[in-house]
Amino acid sequence: MSARDLRRHLSWWGVAALPLAFLGILFLWPLATVLARGLWDGGFDWAGTWAVVVDPRTADAALTTLGLAALGTVGSLAMGVPAAYVLYRLRWRGQATVRALATVPFVLPTIVVATAFTALLGRSGPLGFLGWDQSVWAIALAMVFYNTSVVMRIVGGTWAGLDPRTADAARTLGANRRQAWWHVTVPALVPALASAASVVFLFCATSFGVVLVLGGTRINTLETEIWLQVNQFLDMRAAAVLSILQLVFVVGILGVSAWARRRRERVLGNRTIDGTRAATARDVGVMVPVLVGLGLLLAAPLWALVSRSLRTAEGFGLDNYVALFTDPPRAVLPVSVWQATLNSLTTAAIAATIATGLGLIVASLLARRGRKAAVLDAVVMLPLGVSAVVVGLGMLLTLNRTVLGVDLRGSWWLVPMAQAVVALPLVVRTLVPPARAIDPRMKAAAGTLGAGPARVWAQVEWPILRRPFGLALGFAFAISMGEFGATSFLARPDRPTLPTAIYRLLGRPGAENLGMAFAAAVLLALLTASVMMVSERLRTPLGGDL
Repeated sequence: MSARDLRRHLSWWGVAALPLAFLGILFLWPLATVLARGLWDGGFDWAGTWAVVVDPRTADAALTTLGLAALGTVGSLAMGVPAAYVLYRLRWRGQATVRALATVPFVLPTIVVATAFTALLGRSGPLGFLGWDQSVWAIALAMVFYNTSVVMRIVGGTWAGLDPRTADAARTLGANRRQAWWHVTVPALVPALASAASVVFLFCATSFGVVLVLGGTRINTLETEIWLQVNQFLDMRAAAVLSILQLVFVVGILGVSAWARRRRERVLGNRTIDGTRAATARDVGVMVPVLVGLGLLLAAPLWALVSRSLRTAEGFGLDNYVALFTDPPRAVLPVSVWQATLNSLTTAAIAATIATGLGLIVASLLARRGRKAAVLDAVVMLPLGVSAVVVGLGMLLTLNRTVLGVDLRGSWWLVPMAQAVVALPLVVRTLVPPARAIDPRMKAAAGTLGAGPARVWAQVEWPILRRPFGLALGFAFAISMGEFGATSFLARPDRPTLPTAIYRLLGRPGAENLGMAFAAAVLLALLTASVMMVSERLRTPLGGDL
């Protein structure tokens, strides 16, 4: 290796040291602490670990996790596959608008979705007569609401790219419409169906806010059991063991998801075939029930949430929204909901700034593929394979002390740091494709003309990355605004965020508190949806896909 190559090599790792140090201190170290706490107690304590594993509460939480994830996956496929056909395979006027509206639930914070279904299915809600309050069916329905758009996007994207001539050829050879469907279309969609099912199963299995709010004390998954062990039983050892089980569970699902995604990519390849067709009168019989069912699923909870937020003792009004600006009794919240909103805006801004700043550095380093880039990419993507609940627990166990001369005990800075850890992989996935699309000859030409590395980045790379950077910044801000898993472990009682304030209001008796919770959820939904809508306007053809 020449001296020039050595300097370039050291310079690359010198720049990479910043995101690696960030993840090392705030993610890898806490994760290692969780693993050590679960397996080590003055020595390798297999007996203590096994006692937690075989505890009836653990078995019940694990089975409930699997059962709810299965219900949510089956329901999402049942709703999403017909919707994918109508919204992606067919072409009709107004399709783009309906498709955009159908993706709204996925960008909503989980605490908003849970609150919306509380408004719909609670005892005084429009569908309270079903008796689904704090039931498995309420949680499963909320999961279907949240993940139907995932199925639509994955399956619909594949369906729209299938060559229709294959099915036409089968029809020409004597197959009827149903035979062509089962023997030609379905096998081609299997990789997409498997990919969608694995992603949805993962989202359902790691759902925290939905289960915590809609399940109450009756239904516990591994995620909520970890939270209960910390906050109610003060058993950090049991929480650490459960976190290890959850980690193994998530890694297994991610492996299946990666396998399914590779199969789906092999089916699509690099083809750009337009497999869509114009809707005909014959399709109306399919389109109407699918669109009506999809509309009811998506609109009913949101309508119930808005309606309940406007309900007062005298009828309807803005009393619940006015109450957001007043100080409630300290037994309910130590600050007003509006102050909690300002706390969320502050922490989200800090988290988004950190995540996008580090993401921009990582994307620039990953612009050229190679062994170094593969190692850095793998490390940065690790938080995607770990539940936010585990991230929060790890930081709680690890960083409740002085680190590098900074006293982090009870510090509110842990909240935006945790949110930045959660958002960083998604930011990188947004920025890497446009960074790799920059022609290296442009940078070489600028260097030949005398521009230094900093000037090359400022005048060649940054103009191309500016819009994707805005997109990533908006996504990171919206994700941080609604983050509830890690934040529920780290937020100080006297400095709640808007999601934690909503959860506390839902858990307090009284119609006034419940009305404020509904109004606060509407506020959070409007904030995150507005940011996401503005961010989407910055998406480019080279932008990554979250």
